[in-house]
Amino acid sequence: MAHLRILTAAGVLVAGILFSAPSPAMAFTTMDFGPSNPFYAPSTLPFHAPPFDKIKDSDYQPAIEAGMAQQLREIEAIADNPAPPTLENTLVAMEKSGELFNRATQAFDGVTGANTNPTLQEVKKIEAPKLAAHDDAIYLNDKLFRRVEAIYQQRGSLHLDAESLRLVEIYYQRFVHAGAKLSPADKATLKKLNEEASSLSNAFSSKLLDATKEAAYFTPDKAALAGLNDAQIAAAEQAAKGRGKEGYLLPLQNTTQQPDLAGLSDRATRQALFQASWTRAVRGDANDTRDTIARLAQLRAQKAKLLGYPSFAAWKLEDQMAKTPSAALAFMDGLVPAATAKAAGEAKDIQALIDNQHGGFTLQPWDWNFYAEQVRKARYDLDESQVKPYFELNNVLENGVFYAAGQLYGITFEERKDIPVYHPDVRVFEVFDAGHKPLALFYCDYFKRDNKNGGAWMSEFVGQSRLLGTLPVVYNVANFTKPAPGQPALISFSDVTTMFHEFGHALHGMFSDTEYPLLAGTDVPRDFVEFPSQFNEHWALYPSVFSHYAKHYQTGEPMPAELAAKIKQSSRFNQGYALTELVAAAELDMQWHTLPADAPLQHPDEFEAQALSKTHLSIRYVPPRYRSSYFSHIWGSGYAAGYYAYLWSEMLDDDAYQWFEDHGGLTRANGDRFRKMVLSRGNTEDLEELYAAWLGSKPRIEPMLKYRGLDQAPESK
Repeated sequence: MAHLRILTAAGVLVAGILFSAPSPAMAFTTMDFGPSNPFYAPSTLPFHAPPFDKIKDSDYQPAIEAGMAQQLREIEAIADNPAPPTLENTLVAMEKSGELFNRATQAFDGVTGANTNPTLQEVKKIEAPKLAAHDDAIYLNDKLFRRVEAIYQQRGSLHLDAESLRLVEIYYQRFVHAGAKLSPADKATLKKLNEEASSLSNAFSSKLLDATKEAAYFTPDKAALAGLNDAQIAAAEQAAKGRGKEGYLLPLQNTTQQPDLAGLSDRATRQALFQASWTRAVRGDANDTRDTIARLAQLRAQKAKLLGYPSFAAWKLEDQMAKTPSAALAFMDGLVPAATAKAAGEAKDIQALIDNQHGGFTLQPWDWNFYAEQVRKARYDLDESQVKPYFELNNVLENGVFYAAGQLYGITFEERKDIPVYHPDVRVFEVFDAGHKPLALFYCDYFKRDNKNGGAWMSEFVGQSRLLGTLPVVYNVANFTKPAPGQPALISFSDVTTMFHEFGHALHGMFSDTEYPLLAGTDVPRDFVEFPSQFNEHWALYPSVFSHYAKHYQTGEPMPAELAAKIKQSSRFNQGYALTELVAAAELDMQWHTLPADAPLQHPDEFEAQALSKTHLSIRYVPPRYRSSYFSHIWGSGYAAGYYAYLWSEMLDDDAYQWFEDHGGLTRANGDRFRKMVLSRGNTEDLEELYAAWLGSKPRIEPMLKYRGLDQAPESK
């Protein structure tokens, strides 16, 4: 069955699934599609990797539409099968359908996320409502659902193995969750809601991409960039030239705060850069997203009511680990007092520094990173400019990220320069298991481009499945500043952490060892999917790993012990701010998605202010990590009512790392056990039970508070 990986704008992959089934109301454009199209037959490249050297922009749409039509025929044969429904002739047959659709959409998703252009954006706009209809065609098909329901009702007497039983249960749950039991009239209404929502979500992503590009801070005056180093200024000059301008350009990241704010000493420049970020999508122009998100929130609430739920969040969380909005909110609300108290203390220290320097102003959000960096430097004698030369990107990747994975899991990596890529910045590695057994292909694409979505994420071009005989082809994408030609790519420790994080997702995909595509790899609840990635971050500071990659890019000398110690000591610095901005975004997401269906159309600016005030997070100097107007996770990706998952998963990952610490740390035995019991299992078991079986207990919140350095722990859920 076709599996689309929905790309998030920062940090994660959300495993989404689009299916199809026959529907008389569906009609797809007839387009030329034949053997000359590179998607026509399975790729002959290793691991069935996409032949990007042969794929043209004009190839995607015909292949996607032919794939939908082909899958409709496959599903129709399943639904009309006169034989009694069985696992094999219904669910397994569904799992085998949609190969062409899968090939085309997974490549298309990858390229439109990381290397798009107006032609591909137009295709995406046209196909968005068709893909939503394709999704509905299976879940809302009565004949097909009756077969799935019959198997589900008989499951206790079918003598199924555990994974097959899980397949039956997940399919049934997803059908019901999607509205399979609605009346014909309600199904028709739901289809319209889904199509409009899909179009609006795509429109949001397109607007935000353009808004982020247009809002980049530009200055013709080099003096405005005082505080940035020569490499950063050269990169800004190169970015301006790329836009046909003479001067300096600072492109925006997809977060509220911008990395350059930590270095810029000119307060007017800091304020201008922050305001460019904060207002990027609320300027009253064609890229203003506020009307789009207001309508999208309303549509989602109406959909939830139609499906019998009080809110979209109640519908969305039903099959997640948290189960209910009240559970997720209680978890987050419990973090607010400790986080905001810690942030208030940090703000007091920063204001004292400003006053000592006779700044004559009150701390504002655009001041935080600049002065926090000074506080950190004074407290730990740590200067970011001293640190970056020890974190050259390629060395971090190969001698840090790859090395840790090798030590834990026994895997090795060999670069493949013969595999075609969609952009020259992309590198490809073949991954081998113990005994040099081929395991996966791994692509990495780390540098920011104007035609790339913001943030960082993992996804896949090919998913793992023993049933289909496929091995995973996964990729990591990020938005690190590209150095000027001839300069090394020196990154911050925050960027190092991002690399480890996204590779944790990649490992989750690469280690998948399941029979069925539906249950493979990262196709798990959103509040579990971030667990393997956030867990992998811990190895960035693990002594034997850190010493292996933290080496000067010119001399190869290891980072001095005292500097390494300062990084580790400062790792808990600013955690009040970091947690508060994250909780604020998560609470904002949940407030949007607990709106009832009869709520009036919201004004996003007013709603946001009220939501933050209601949750005690309206704090002048700590804006939410994402403002509603550019919150790509919840409007353009798959994290609607699910951004809390980062916090929930952090509880899981910190508790998991504590288990490693208590059992000998980084060892092959520990890694192999974690791989076998967690990373390879996908969604083949109940995730709460899977986690508890590996850990030996239910997750605890105390390790999370410990690693965050918070003094007062709220009650655990």
